[in-house]
Amino acid sequence: MLKLISKPAVKLVERYLPDPYIFVLLLTLIAAVAAIAVERQTPLAVLRMWGDGFWGLLTFSMQMLLVLVTGFMLASSPPVKRILQKIAGTAKSPGGAIILVTLVSLAASWINWGFGLVVGALFAKELARVIKVDYRLLVASAYSGFVVWHGGLAGSVPLTIATEGHFSADQIGVIGTGSTIFAFFNLAIVICLFIAVPLVNRMMLPDEKDSVYVDPKLLDDEPEPVGRITRPAEKLENSMPLALLVGVPGLLFLLDHFILRGGGLNLNVVNFMFLFLAIVLHRTPRNLLTSLNEAIKGGAGIVIQFPFYAGIMAIMVQSGLAQSMSEWLVSFATANSLPFWSFISAGIVNLFVPSGGGQWAVQAPVMLPAAEALGADIARVAMAVAWGDAWTNLLQPFWALPVLAIAGLKAKDIMGFCLIQLFITGIIISVGLVWF
Repeated sequence: MLKLISKPAVKLVERYLPDPYIFVLLLTLIAAVAAIAVERQTPLAVLRMWGDGFWGLLTFSMQMLLVLVTGFMLASSPPVKRILQKIAGTAKSPGGAIILVTLVSLAASWINWGFGLVVGALFAKELARVIKVDYRLLVASAYSGFVVWHGGLAGSVPLTIATEGHFSADQIGVIGTGSTIFAFFNLAIVICLFIAVPLVNRMMLPDEKDSVYVDPKLLDDEPEPVGRITRPAEKLENSMPLALLVGVPGLLFLLDHFILRGGGLNLNVVNFMFLFLAIVLHRTPRNLLTSLNEAIKGGAGIVIQFPFYAGIMAIMVQSGLAQSMSEWLVSFATANSLPFWSFISAGIVNLFVPSGGGQWAVQAPVMLPAAEALGADIARVAMAVAWGDAWTNLLQPFWALPVLAIAGLKAKDIMGFCLIQLFITGIIISVGLVWF
């Protein structure tokens, strides 16, 4: 049944979904026009919001580029490639490969969203080397596991409200992760998604005549063999002791961070970990730089598009448009239905403000007073916003950019399959927020 439904969905998206760069240009125009028409902002005011906010995500953009680059370098190191090959070898059929890559991506994304994006995409490439399976669905399955990230250990919203002195602490106090990430309703949603998402992906597997395969040779990124070393500079470039003298202290810093100081995972720590593991596992600076040159090719989309999303976020937040959208959606809610409408509103806002922490800053001033006025469960409402932010990432190509860059595909290649997952996961999350 899903195979029949996914086929026209894939064709529809392939035909009409533009390149993510075109998508962000259209969203920019829509946000600007809506701010003028709905919020009565002047064109000059909107222009200033957009221009002033255009570079607001520079730090984040660099972090995301490093997620792609350091993750690629780590996974392309000989020891990690052998591990991925060994796990990939356990898949004995196309259907098994789809289920396996989905489960790996779900688990990695629940631990940390940046980790999940990179591991899922790289594992999909490794599976494509050993199993003849529709490459579009394989990569889409890797990306679909990302849907659980905001209900996991690195969720921005639950970690924010569990932190002393957060911006809403005077209003709601500190809400521990036992009421959010590890609450029964949230764990139930996660478990249901761990069951449903792999099965749905498996059921969408096209017939052989409709499948699109990739030549495994095109996925090879083996470094060229090193010739005879004659120059002193070449000796340094191929020096294993030099790499270890820098790489090992980096790993010791991580041990200090996690064990002695009790630090946790965040995007900077993940990138640091990926980089220094890659330095050690590649063994020589030359091997690392060869991998870097291959990795950086896929970062163009991140570099050019993230500033536009920063501009869109600035328009949405500063014009009041995001707040108006949220207020309208919760205006007809009850205590029981508020989590559902918070989820829907967050899903819509996420198309324009694809940042978990940024979105909570926009929606918290609306959702929290509504929850208090209606007597709703504040922790559940907060997690509804978190799940809404994660949910429509299946439609918004912003977060797919690192995955697509690693896999060598375009958004239109995978979003048809993700569209089916959007509807099914939306039902599961909605039921979980209201009934579990």
